[in-house]
Amino acid sequence: MTDDAAGATGDGEGDGTDEHGRVDSRHDRLTRHPTGGRGNSLMRWTDAKSPVAVTRNYAVVLLARVSPSLRLKNRLFRALGMTVGDGVAWGLESTPDVFWPELVTIEDDAIVGYDATLLCHEFLQEEYRTGEVHVGERAMIGAGAVVLPGVRIGADAQVAANSLVDRDVPAGATVAGVPARVVSTVERDDNGGGEDGAVDREDGRY
Repeated sequence: MTDDAAGATGDGEGDGTDEHGRVDSRHDRLTRHPTGGRGNSLMRWTDAKSPVAVTRNYAVVLLARVSPSLRLKNRLFRALGMTVGDGVAWGLESTPDVFWPELVTIEDDAIVGYDATLLCHEFLQEEYRTGEVHVGERAMIGAGAVVLPGVRIGADAQVAANSLVDRDVPAGATVAGVPARVVSTVERDDNGGGEDGAVDREDGRY
C-alpha cells in the first residue's frame, strides 16, 4: 500500500472511499501498541494477550475449523466473542483471528470459504496493531483468501480465491489478486439487492 493510501482520512461508510472520494485506508482504523524493549513485538506476545486466552481461542478455532456442522461453527465462534449473523457459512479450515476473535463481525448469510483467514492483528518490529474486520451481508470470501486487520467488506461483495485483501471492498464489488483489486462491480438497488449485469472496472481502483 502506498503512503498516500495509508494516509487517507478513512471517513467513508464502508464503500472504499472517504467523504472526499479518496481511497479509504484500513490503517486509519488500526490501534497501535508500541512494545519497546529488546526484540520484535511477536517475541513479547504474552504482554499483549493472556496465554490462557490464546490457548482457549486456538482450541475452539481448531475444533470449529474441522467441524462439518455450520451451526456448531457459529456457536463456537460466538462463544469467543465474535459477532456472527444468521445463516453465516464457514468452509472447512476457515480461520478467524485467534488472538482477538472479538474484533470479527460477520453479517447475515455471508460465506467464508475453505481455508480463508480473517486477521485482526499484525505483529511488527516495534509495535503490534489491532483492528476490526467487518464482513457485510451476503458477502463471499473465496478459498484461501486472507483479510487483513481493519478491512471492511461490503454487502454482496465477492473476494476471489487466494486473494490478499488489504483495503476495503465496496458493496457489490468483486476483487481478486495479491493485493486484491476490483475486477467488476454490480449496481445495487435501493433495497440492497444487485441489479442485472456487472460493470467492469479495468482500472482496478476503488
